[in-house]
Amino acid sequence: MTQPAVAGPTAAFFDLDKTIIAKSSTLAFSKPFQAGGLISRRAVLRSAYAQFVYLVGGADHDQMEKMRAFMSQLCAGWDVATVREIVADTLHNIVDPLVFDEAVSLIEEHRMAGRDIVIVSTSGAEVVEPIGEMLGADRVVATRMEIAEGRYTGGIEYYAYAEEKARALQDLADTVGYDLAASYAYSDSVTDVHMLEAVGHPHAVNPDKELRRIATSRGWPVLVFDKPVALRARVPLPPRTPTLAALAVGGALAVGGVLWSNARRRRDGA
Repeated sequence: MTQPAVAGPTAAFFDLDKTIIAKSSTLAFSKPFQAGGLISRRAVLRSAYAQFVYLVGGADHDQMEKMRAFMSQLCAGWDVATVREIVADTLHNIVDPLVFDEAVSLIEEHRMAGRDIVIVSTSGAEVVEPIGEMLGADRVVATRMEIAEGRYTGGIEYYAYAEEKARALQDLADTVGYDLAASYAYSDSVTDVHMLEAVGHPHAVNPDKELRRIATSRGWPVLVFDKPVALRARVPLPPRTPTLAALAVGGALAVGGVLWSNARRRRDGA
């Protein structure tokens, strides 16, 4: 007699920026870098402008690729221990107010339903892993920077972007056994369409124009998150660890993107 197939474990996959976090997680850390002497006051002001652009419209694929290259170069040579020390004193004050209340509630609902929580983000692991720890995520997929002799080389070991996110989900399905057809995914960006397509229950959260169009045409639910809340007011936070101190590189990368963007405008206007 044929035995019925046993369903595998399921997961809820979340993008980070504008899905769980109310603004770009990487852009949130520019002021601490200035205070620590890693970047200039001018770079801090430029990062504020980049945050505005990010919230209003975002960047297309080519812009993201150029920004990635420029941003990775900006932090080349930075001492990892110094970066961690700066961020260790600022993590909670910066991240806490930026978490969407609706996202935290949704994470709690999925956890109560027995699903793993997996954050999948293009931001650096230095940013995503400690935020994932704060949120109680089971796993994190994020971009990884190269480190040699205690310093960032400026190279990128793994870039979690676009189609690569979908491949990461499939890898987890192969290694952990996730039933993707019974799993959920949430994102705000059209660049994550491949990730959303990889699961049986895709959701668009605060979607950009193109993702909203695709979600509407395919009948995907569209969610609106607009209530930032301090994470410590919702869930008990774990004690600080060295991992929580490692957020800085993401902010550095974001500032680099701003510098590249301004340089591009200067060239175009020449």
